[in-house]
Amino acid sequence: MKNLIIYVALAIGTLVSFSSCNFLDVDDYFNQTFKLDSAFHNKRNLEKYLWGTAAYLPDEGAIFGYTPIPGIMATDEAFSLGAAYNGLNFVLGQVSSTNASGMGFWDSMYQIIRKSNTMLARMDEAVDMTTVDKREFLGYVYFLRGYAYYNLLMLYGPVVMLGDDILETNATVEYYDRPRSTYDECVEAICEDLEKAADNLPAELAVNYFGRPTRGAALGLIARLRLQHASPLFNGQQAARSYFGNWTRSTDGVHYISQTYDEERWALAAMAAKRIIDSGIYSLHTVAKTNDTPELPANVSHADFPEGAGNIDPFHSYNDMFTGEALAARNPEFLWGRISPNVLEYTQRSFPVTYFRGFNNLCVTQKVVDAYYMADGRDIHDSSKEYPYEETGYLSGADRKFSGYVLKGNVHKMYANREMRFYANIGFSGCLWTANSTTEASYKNQVIYYDFNGNGGKASVTDDPNSYPITGYVLRKYIHPDDAWAGAGAQRINKPFPIIRYAEILLSYVEALNNLTQSHTLTDKEGNTYTISRNTQEIKYYFNQVRYRAGLPGLTEAEASDPATVQQLIERERMIEFLHENRRYYDVRRWGIYEEVENELMMGMDTEADGDDFYVRVPLNHSKARNRLVDKKLIFFPISQTELRKATMLDQNPGWY
Repeated sequence: MKNLIIYVALAIGTLVSFSSCNFLDVDDYFNQTFKLDSAFHNKRNLEKYLWGTAAYLPDEGAIFGYTPIPGIMATDEAFSLGAAYNGLNFVLGQVSSTNASGMGFWDSMYQIIRKSNTMLARMDEAVDMTTVDKREFLGYVYFLRGYAYYNLLMLYGPVVMLGDDILETNATVEYYDRPRSTYDECVEAICEDLEKAADNLPAELAVNYFGRPTRGAALGLIARLRLQHASPLFNGQQAARSYFGNWTRSTDGVHYISQTYDEERWALAAMAAKRIIDSGIYSLHTVAKTNDTPELPANVSHADFPEGAGNIDPFHSYNDMFTGEALAARNPEFLWGRISPNVLEYTQRSFPVTYFRGFNNLCVTQKVVDAYYMADGRDIHDSSKEYPYEETGYLSGADRKFSGYVLKGNVHKMYANREMRFYANIGFSGCLWTANSTTEASYKNQVIYYDFNGNGGKASVTDDPNSYPITGYVLRKYIHPDDAWAGAGAQRINKPFPIIRYAEILLSYVEALNNLTQSHTLTDKEGNTYTISRNTQEIKYYFNQVRYRAGLPGLTEAEASDPATVQQLIERERMIEFLHENRRYYDVRRWGIYEEVENELMMGMDTEADGDDFYVRVPLNHSKARNRLVDKKLIFFPISQTELRKATMLDQNPGWY
């Protein structure tokens, strides 16, 4: 453990930050001979040290492939035959305590923690720091430390909490040998750091500082963590007993995960979300209705948003957040986001090989496709005459054009009459790919088919046999109509990655309220008092905002009155709303349904067939799909054996050795 906490060199190849290489207008970086004492001599050097520390954070948008976290490929929402997806290694059993398979950030997060503690201890040495400077600096340091611990907790579970201890660099091995804290202790310590950050960070920032954490980012992380802490896996319910009933700390026998249910945690989670809602700073991103906005179904409220969807364009309101069309720095839905080069790079993996020089293998599963509602909010298995779902036949007649999207006139009926988020997120057989930025006609406005002999199908692949969508679907989220990877003038628009969205806060608030059986009166860190109970009107109002933004009907009174129904709808809504935003990996775990949902066969269209035979659900015929590991130990990532050998009190995660 000594290696992961002791002082590391200040040198970094490039000074990166939450937003850009010139964050805080610092253009250079410390070289390898820069002395530690010099870092605290003045404000400018201290800022360099601060943002050099931030350089150890990964790009939060790196959830697709070469990433320090399992990400989307370790869930039931994505699959690929491609080799550039670390999450597949995790679920294929290729990760161990001696081989992290390119994932993990135990060392780098502890480097951030130690550097943060060093800054807290020595910041007063900067002679030119004003009181205002120090307040802002404190906010960023506490945020960095809290966020580093948060990352560790989410991936590894309970960790070693160091408090303000910097740790000496020349002590005995025994000095560094410390046990892990319990999950409860970790949550409280992290929330305390983030509360301190929120006290000192600004509420809003100038456009050129997009990516820097604000007060809302700190409060958003608290809300996310409080919800997780209240959820069945970590709150003494059956899931906690099933997964962690025998997991105790070797030094004193204390359970790492509480085995006693505490309803007040749901109230704390609700309060954490309501603080953000009541701030009045954030709202769901919406785009005004235009002439080509499709008419709303009769059962969707035609009132103005947020009471309905009458004055908005549901497709653009959702889609434009991710493609780069909307100005991310002024998006009222982003509590925290960043421009992500990783998201931009991985959009190429959705583009077809033929015509577009893509990789054609960033797949969405049939489970996800079937989860999307029809345009009137009905399930595909209970569709209406007005918006029917059919699994045979094709549309006929002219193309259907709405909100700038073109649904080809001969597309299969499976893909007609679906909700707007479906068209924003899913690339299906028969989709039109525009690639408007290129001036070469042969590289744009192509309709791509994924059946065996289609121009995007398995037989079309010549160089890489894995460059086809084995599920019959690719991810279209994050792709702008102008994006192109081939042809003269081909360009791509920068992509924001939404680390925390207001939609998450709304759904978290609803979920927390839904789990309450009695009233709770709580006081937040600022002295504000909240009386919180399960309120169906509150549940409907905030849940329905997410639904209306998508152009769907809201909850009925009957639905809102049944906690089991609301929970099912929340789980489905989060799967759809946050597709490939790295929430599902954690959601299915905290809900205690990981084994249930991951044990289901991975399904897709029959990409070995042509024509009508393609449009049949089949299990994915590949060893990577058949041999996916579903095991309780995959709740957490293993701690490296290197660390365990150096710290005898550092217990391994359950199931790992």
